[in-house]
Amino acid sequence: MELHTLSAELSVAPQILPEDLARIRAAGFQSLICNRPDGEAGDQPLFAEIERAAQALGLRTYYLPAVSGKVTDEQGQLFGQVMAELPKPVLAYCRTGMRSTTMWALAEARHKSLPEIVAVAQRAGYDMKGVVRRIINQGRTPLDDVEVAHAVVIIGGGAAGIATASSLLARDPELDIAIIDPADVHYYQPGWTLVGGGVFDAATTAHTMAATIPRGVNWIKAAVAAFEPERNALILDGCRVVKYQQLVVCPGLKLDWHAIEGLSDTLGRNGVTSNYLYHLAPYTWKLVNQLGKGRAIFTQPPMPIKCAGAPQKAMYLSADQWKRSGALDQIDIEFCSAGAALFGVADYVPALMEYVKAYGIHLNFGNTLVRVNGPAKIATFRHTGANGKEELIDRPFDILHVVPPQVPPDFIRVSPLADAAGWVDVDPATLRHKAWPNIYALGDVANTPNAKTAAAARKQAPVVAYNLLAAIDQRNSSAQYDGYGSCPLTVERGKIVLAEFTYGGKLAPSFPRWFIDGTRPSRLAWLLKERILPPLYWKGMLKGREWLAKPELADQ
Repeated sequence: MELHTLSAELSVAPQILPEDLARIRAAGFQSLICNRPDGEAGDQPLFAEIERAAQALGLRTYYLPAVSGKVTDEQGQLFGQVMAELPKPVLAYCRTGMRSTTMWALAEARHKSLPEIVAVAQRAGYDMKGVVRRIINQGRTPLDDVEVAHAVVIIGGGAAGIATASSLLARDPELDIAIIDPADVHYYQPGWTLVGGGVFDAATTAHTMAATIPRGVNWIKAAVAAFEPERNALILDGCRVVKYQQLVVCPGLKLDWHAIEGLSDTLGRNGVTSNYLYHLAPYTWKLVNQLGKGRAIFTQPPMPIKCAGAPQKAMYLSADQWKRSGALDQIDIEFCSAGAALFGVADYVPALMEYVKAYGIHLNFGNTLVRVNGPAKIATFRHTGANGKEELIDRPFDILHVVPPQVPPDFIRVSPLADAAGWVDVDPATLRHKAWPNIYALGDVANTPNAKTAAAARKQAPVVAYNLLAAIDQRNSSAQYDGYGSCPLTVERGKIVLAEFTYGGKLAPSFPRWFIDGTRPSRLAWLLKERILPPLYWKGMLKGREWLAKPELADQ
C-alpha cells in the first residue's frame, strides 16, 4: 500500500484492500474517499466491502467514482465540498491515485496557483499536464478555446528576448514573431550597480516595453501559465492559447525574497537594501552616504545568481565612497558569501584581494543569510564549516545589502521543459532543448553552466537566431555558444577588473592585453562600463547589431 501526501489533510493512494484498513486507521486517517467505479477490474474489491470494513474501524467513507481520464468539473467541485465536510486527515484512492489527485487539483484551483498545484502533485508522483487549462480556469473546462498562432514565439521581453527577436529580424525581416511579456517597462539591469554607487540615475536604466520591442514584432502583454509542447502550444493566464512553430524561452529568473525569513518585511527600510531592485538601488546610495560609523554587511547567496560579481560590486563601490569621505576606518565591512571562494574564476582573485585588503573587508565564506530582524538590525547566517557542521550566527548591522536566492520562475520549474533543478534543459552549445527540437532557451533561465549576465545573453541571442532559422530552412549547420560571460567588477569609482571567460572558466578577453588587461584594475574598462556598454545595449544588442557577437558556426 503506497500513500502519497498532497497536504496535511489529504493523501492519495492506488487501490486499497479491506486488509489495508487497519494500517490506514493506525496511520491516523479519519476518512476515505473512493474515486474508482466498481467493476473496473476483476481483482478490485467492491466499495461496499471497503465501506463495511472501514466503518467497523470508525472510518468515515464517501463514494465519488470517476471514469479513468474523464474526471468532470462537477466531480472536482464535489470533491472539494466532501473534503470540507469529512473528518481529517482523508485518504482518497482510485486505481493509481491519479483520479483522486485530479479531483483535488480541480478543487484547489480557486485557492492555489497552477505552479503550486502542479509541484505538489509532481512530488506525490502525479503529472497534471492534462488538466492545466482547467486548473488555470479555476477548475472549469474552458468554453472558448481561443487560439492565436505565430511562426516564432518568444517568452520574455528582457535582454535575451529582445536581442533574439532583433537578431531574427536582421536575418529575416518578414518573419512572424510574437513576444509574450506582461511588463510595461524594460530595464537595463547591469546599470543598477552604478545607480547604487551614485554614478547613474535610476531613470536612465528604464525604457518602456512598447518602445523597446522591435518594430514588426507582435507584443502579447500577458503571463505564460503552462506549456503544452506536444501540441506546440502555450497557455496564458486567463486560459488563452498561443500556438507556435518555434519557441524561444527566456523569461529570466525569480528573485526569491521570501526564502529569507523576515526580509520582505524590512526590505527598503531599517538599513536593509539591494541593488537587485530598481527602486532600492538609490536607497543603497543614500545609506552609504549617511553611514559615518558602524558595520556594513554584503551578502551573496548560493549559485546560480544573475551577475555573480554584483554582490561584490556593491561592496567595493560603497567602500570606495567611505574612503573618499574619510569614514572607511570607522566602518566594519563584511562580505558573507554562501560560496567557498571570492570569485569563481581564479585568475581574477588576486586583483580583487588587493582591494579586499585595502578596504579592510572581512571575508566570511560558507555563510548563507537565512533571517533578518530589521528593527533589531540583526542578520542571521547559517555557517557551514569545513567539516560540514552547521551553526547559526547573528551579526548586527547598520547597512545590510542583500542578494536574494534566485530560482527558476514557477511556471518553468514545474513544466515539461525543466531539468531536475527546474531550469530549461538545453544543449549548452546550440541552446536547443534536449527533448523538443523546436524549442530554444537562453539567458538566465537556461541550465547552461555559464555566468548569468547580459553579456552572455548578447552572445547567445545570435546563436539561437541562427539555429532557429537553420532548422526552418533545414540547413546542415549550427551556431555554437562557447559559454562566454562577462562581469565588469567595479572595484572603485573609475576602475574595473573586467572578467571575461567561457565554459570551464577559460579566459576570453575581447581586447588585447596591452589595451585592457582584464586581470588588473583598468580605467579603460571603467569607461567601457560607464560610457560604451549602455548605448551598446540599447542601440546595438537590442537592435540586432551583433558587434563582437557574431555566432561561431559548425557543420553538423
